Amino acid sequence: MAIDKFVNRHIGPRERDLEEMQRVIGVKSLDELIEQTVPSNIRLEKPLNLPNGLTERAYFKQIRKLAAKNKVFNTYIGMGYYDTITPAVIQRNILENPVWYTSYTPYQAEVSQGRLEALLNFQTMVCEMTAMDLANASLLDEATAAAEAMSLMYATRSRGKQKAGANVCFVDENVWPQTLDVLQTRAEPLGIELKVGDFSRDKIEENWFGAIVQYPNLKGEVEDYSNFTSRLHDNDCKISVASDLLALALITPPGEWDADVVFGSAQRFGVPMGYGGPSAAFFALKEDYKRYMPGRIIGVTKDATGKLALRMALQTREQHIKRERATSNICTAQALLATMAGMYAVYHGPEGIRGIADRAHSIGVLLAEEITKLGYKQENANFFDTIRISLPRHVKKEDIEWLSLDLEMNFRYFETGEVGLSIDETTNLEDINWILEVFAKAANKRIPVIDEIPENSIIDKQYGRKSEFLTQDVFNKYRSETEMARYIKRLEKKDISLVHSMISLGSCTMKLNAATEMIPLSWIEFNGIHPFVPKNQAMGYHEMMEELRRDLAEITGFDDISLMPNSGAAGEYTGLMVIREYHKSRGEGHRNVVLIPSSAHGTNPASAVMAGMKVVVVPCDENGNIDVEALRAKAEEHKDNLSAFMVTYPSTHGVFESAIVEMCDIIHKNGGQVYMDGANMNAQVGLTNPKRIGADVCHLNLHKTFAIPHGGGGPGVGPIGVAKHLVEFLPSHPVMNNGHVGLHAVSAAPWGSASVLPITYGYIKMLGADGLTQATKIAILNANYIASLLKDNYGILYTGEKGRVAHEMILECRHLKASAGVTEADIAKRLMDYGFHAPTLSFPVHGTLMVEPTESESKEELDRFVEAMNSIFSEIKEIEEGKADANDNVLKNAPHTAEVLMADDWKHGYSREKAAYALGWLRDNKFWVPVSRVDDAYGDRNLICTCEPLESYMEE
Repeated sequence: MAIDKFVNRHIGPRERDLEEMQRVIGVKSLDELIEQTVPSNIRLEKPLNLPNGLTERAYFKQIRKLAAKNKVFNTYIGMGYYDTITPAVIQRNILENPVWYTSYTPYQAEVSQGRLEALLNFQTMVCEMTAMDLANASLLDEATAAAEAMSLMYATRSRGKQKAGANVCFVDENVWPQTLDVLQTRAEPLGIELKVGDFSRDKIEENWFGAIVQYPNLKGEVEDYSNFTSRLHDNDCKISVASDLLALALITPPGEWDADVVFGSAQRFGVPMGYGGPSAAFFALKEDYKRYMPGRIIGVTKDATGKLALRMALQTREQHIKRERATSNICTAQALLATMAGMYAVYHGPEGIRGIADRAHSIGVLLAEEITKLGYKQENANFFDTIRISLPRHVKKEDIEWLSLDLEMNFRYFETGEVGLSIDETTNLEDINWILEVFAKAANKRIPVIDEIPENSIIDKQYGRKSEFLTQDVFNKYRSETEMARYIKRLEKKDISLVHSMISLGSCTMKLNAATEMIPLSWIEFNGIHPFVPKNQAMGYHEMMEELRRDLAEITGFDDISLMPNSGAAGEYTGLMVIREYHKSRGEGHRNVVLIPSSAHGTNPASAVMAGMKVVVVPCDENGNIDVEALRAKAEEHKDNLSAFMVTYPSTHGVFESAIVEMCDIIHKNGGQVYMDGANMNAQVGLTNPKRIGADVCHLNLHKTFAIPHGGGGPGVGPIGVAKHLVEFLPSHPVMNNGHVGLHAVSAAPWGSASVLPITYGYIKMLGADGLTQATKIAILNANYIASLLKDNYGILYTGEKGRVAHEMILECRHLKASAGVTEADIAKRLMDYGFHAPTLSFPVHGTLMVEPTESESKEELDRFVEAMNSIFSEIKEIEEGKADANDNVLKNAPHTAEVLMADDWKHGYSREKAAYALGWLRDNKFWVPVSRVDDAYGDRNLICTCEPLESYMEE
């Protein structure tokens, strides 16, 4: 192959390595391995019908041409999306820094302290701005956060409300339309009724359990909800408030008028609009409801030495662990974007945030005054940044529209005829004069000229914020770029990422996120566009997305793709809702039973419950495969109500099950649809596909198979592919025509997290048909290579009929607890001393480690990992043989920090050398773990989830 082919950079093993790796595995060729691994009855008969892979240089030219077709206008549409200025120090050192964007979800706290602190900053910022007790580490977007708020209020109904069957959620008519649409999607399958109305007029009914309002609202008004809140509470109802973090710098935060939940988008805190995403939603609540909090919470604890440490708090409450008892299917966050938003608050501090808010408001006041002088009428008397203007009779909306577009500006046009302007951080003096030029010309008046922006406010005193915010040291310390960059670097050094070493997490696919794929994310032509602009301003986006949909359809075998779901779990939910709508269209809406293997990801049953379905678990046999006869029996038992079968392929146990086609046939014969969880799609691409296997719908984790980075726990993207009979049910959008007319929306933006789609687009275009297939083959090769080298010491729990694993494997560790008292957690912590992030811990089988090397890892790195694992096994043998103390040994005390190793008092029965440098190559590239083993139980007993009490906590 040519040396400039991208596939040679993406794939780790060199051609010269293959022969040795095949020898270790026991095959003569890569094709022989694939024949022994992938069942012949599901193999594709033809190669992928995709173009050849582009070189990186050729792709760069192509994506540049697409970017040039996007027009970046000054946009004043608002509605939850606002232009913002990302501080360059944050863009360069976080967004564009692979240490931040290639790290994994911080389940292993000891090697995630930097990200955990950044997310703790975000949570603190949200609590401060909203005046609420507790915030999580972000959700997907504002609309789905609204749905989580609705579900939380429903789940926490009082006994009286439950007994009365209260199932109505009031939604004020002035919430964002995309929020209302997502609420409609999520409410119906849960048996929740929405009552849309006017909060100031509607009478609170006995069957209400909660209400949702927007603050400031759709019309730009800052309303007083305090009396409404009191009346709701008097009637045993809760209130959730969609709010704007920047506005809360000037107006009374909802926590101060006793709101129960506050949510919204942190996008305007330095995260580009990106044609709709990704950006971090925030979610805050009263402490009373902390155990119902969706998503992740970062909390404070201590490590084994008593030192302050951070971790994910209340982890046992995460929805994918609750499975069918879940009240949410969320299992991810927008960690990278939350980190950026938190750092924006660190960078600006309270005075900077207040100054930005004051300026946006002052410009709005100025424009309202000047436009009124031109003969227009201002319709909203009390606003933050959005003014609503009625047109005089002689001025037509079309005049405003073409004049504004001629000056490359986008205004908002209300259905009732008014024109809206939402001011943001980027609006300047030149912009003000352009806006006034439009209104003056349309009214045939002399164009006013403004040469300064006076400070002005029309916010009524009753709405004005009086409390301080962001008083913590971290938000008042780093003002120079030098200090800010050093702070970010200090946090960065506390984290392991793909920059440091292989992250061998099974089922998580931590592959290369190539720099060429990532670079376009920083271009304003992709990140500076509002999702509701006219489509002719985003032609590059739409050309790219249409190509991407066609390519993904070819890869999956399906007829159409929806790009809207903005996480894997959101894709699961969307796929099940599409199936639900299909059954309803056939007069079979009663079909509500979903068969799910016991080995499935926990989000599968959680998503099924959120889609209003009943979960029936199908057992696995002693070989880890789905019990086909049990599946048949349950399908026949529930044939009158069977909706779907959710199956991951290859299985969650890392095996290509040979009976998969038979299983799909069983479901179809009993009236159900097959939903394939695409978590392991990276073992299918080019070799088989969901449609070939027999699936009707499949979600794709673009952050796994298709190279979008994990970003420390998000962004994720989860589009779904569907067979022809399901296309008509794909989700639509209330504001923009996204090409589908089925479900109500499943995310706030019409095309989901559009600005990260160029990553997957580039991945496919540069690998091409042959490269994509080769990547799959090498992923399987790498996994079987590791399995062959570790099976004698640890044992491989499950293999296929011919003794092969797919792209991942489960290492058996349970016998080590009996022989040496060593758990899988001990091995995971000791691996940190060797500079590796732990494999997946105790999933899908308790007491095991799940390893996935990916195709991007070189033979040298695989050998290094194997050497570390075998070295640890030798350390375990020392315990078994009595050479090492059963309690005082390198595994039980791992990980070892530099502080511990350098302490004068060393009382362990092993040397510092053994603890720190068990293998020689560690001296050349040692990752120093910042904290010792964290105390999870202590953190849950003493829940502290903001920065504020840290000093007093440390004193205790």
